[in-house]
Amino acid sequence: MRAIVVTELGGPEVLELRDEPAPSAGPGQLLVDAAVAGVNYRDIYERTGVYPTRPPVIAGIEGAGTVSAVGEGVTDFAPGDRVAWKNAQGSYAEQVVVPAAEALLIPAGATEELACAVLLQGMTAHYLTHSTYDVQPGDEVLVHAGAGGVGLLLIQIAKLRGARVTATTSGGEKAERARQAGADQVIGYDDVPEEAFEVVYDGVGKDTFDRSLAALRKRGMMALYGAASGGVPSVELPKVAGKSLFLTRPTLVHYTLTRDELLGRARDLFGWIAEGKLDVRIGGRYPLEQARRAQEDLEARRTTGKLLVVLGR
Repeated sequence: MRAIVVTELGGPEVLELRDEPAPSAGPGQLLVDAAVAGVNYRDIYERTGVYPTRPPVIAGIEGAGTVSAVGEGVTDFAPGDRVAWKNAQGSYAEQVVVPAAEALLIPAGATEELACAVLLQGMTAHYLTHSTYDVQPGDEVLVHAGAGGVGLLLIQIAKLRGARVTATTSGGEKAERARQAGADQVIGYDDVPEEAFEVVYDGVGKDTFDRSLAALRKRGMMALYGAASGGVPSVELPKVAGKSLFLTRPTLVHYTLTRDELLGRARDLFGWIAEGKLDVRIGGRYPLEQARRAQEDLEARRTTGKLLVVLGR
């Protein structure tokens, strides 16, 4: 089977298209003929070593496709089922072994592309607005990188919960995308007001960190869920204590610890999509052999919405 392999830690050039041995499903696993894989910043962290990585390894963890075989002990899935997942290593490949505990049936009427596009980023936006900080009607919310995959979903879900949302972008088309998603105000990164927000959602990291802290009201919450611009420096405690701030670095795996939690977040997301309350923007589709370019475009912030690698020949 064809797959994209991280051959060593480094830049996009370490991604290589290879023919790899076909995998098989072990106990508690599904073997899936993949139709599409999701491209995420965590894939870049994997490639560069920000996340622990031992190359060579097949890239990616998110995807969707059709079950071709089930392993011993699997009773909830059968060959022919359409499934999606947000955590199965080796998803930039034509066949993927997916833990049954991570697989989700794709609802009737939803495509594999849509299911893949909403899972990792949609569940991130869900836990940030429902669990990390429980957004309430009237809350002032700041969403950095409002035109990104998570940003567009964060804006929409925060609005569903009754918040007033300000989004940052670099302007132009990205600003218009954030407005279309429902942002009440779109500003530049340098224009963030101080002490204006109950919660700041920051997936940018180093370039916005200090400004994000300054933007919070007393007892405000900063959710630093990513580091697209690089890791943040050590935090000086007085910056937090001066306004009794809450600072957290959440990750999706800790907000889908149980099967019920995973299913509940997925149920909300697909329900909102079916009701026309949540729009999932696919900003780019790349054939498998162009997976390197997909990561380059994401890393350079040339894109809006979700990027997908399409596995069809």
